[in-house]
Amino acid sequence: MKILGISIGAERQLDHAGRPVGTGIFKMPVDGPVRVCKTGIEGDVQVDLENHGGPDKAVYAFSADNYAYWQADLGLDALPYGYFGENLTLAGGSDDEVHVGDIFRAGAVLFQVTQPRVPCFKLGLKVGDNTFPKRFLVSGRVGYYLRVLEEGPLCTGEQLECVSLDAGAVTIREAMLALVKGPRQQEVVSKLLRLEALSAAWRESLAKKLG
Repeated sequence: MKILGISIGAERQLDHAGRPVGTGIFKMPVDGPVRVCKTGIEGDVQVDLENHGGPDKAVYAFSADNYAYWQADLGLDALPYGYFGENLTLAGGSDDEVHVGDIFRAGAVLFQVTQPRVPCFKLGLKVGDNTFPKRFLVSGRVGYYLRVLEEGPLCTGEQLECVSLDAGAVTIREAMLALVKGPRQQEVVSKLLRLEALSAAWRESLAKKLG
């Protein structure tokens, strides 16, 4: 995998049902290097810390392979990197290839995949379509959160080298089945709960889904 873009954002206020809500979803590409810390990329604002950010969701990565699909879905010719709120836009690293628990190194920075990204209503506000978050969720093309195991500087163009593949082998796309009622939901929930790398938030949420 290769880092095609690094994006950060400041807090912005949006109108939602007549009231203002803060969000950090509006990310813009920046020239590197940036410093990656245990809680995220320096200069990047994460507003809703209950659902974003923190050590288990420090950095959000998204494969550029998904851009053509979503451009067609939204009827747009082109979208800038960072459009979906991601910090890292990657060449490769699709949701079918990356697993919860995988570990990657880019220069001095060591990352571990902790869970898929689950979209909220703010993604719908961002794209101007309140039905979009549901389409995004069921598509399996959602990207994933990264835990920072080792901090350091990061630049656009750096390679993300795989250090370790998780033995549990639950891909990001498969992991999303844990959120959808269906024949495999319980199986996937059980597999995810056995993974040490799984984020604390998802562990707590998925444990409630076990029958």
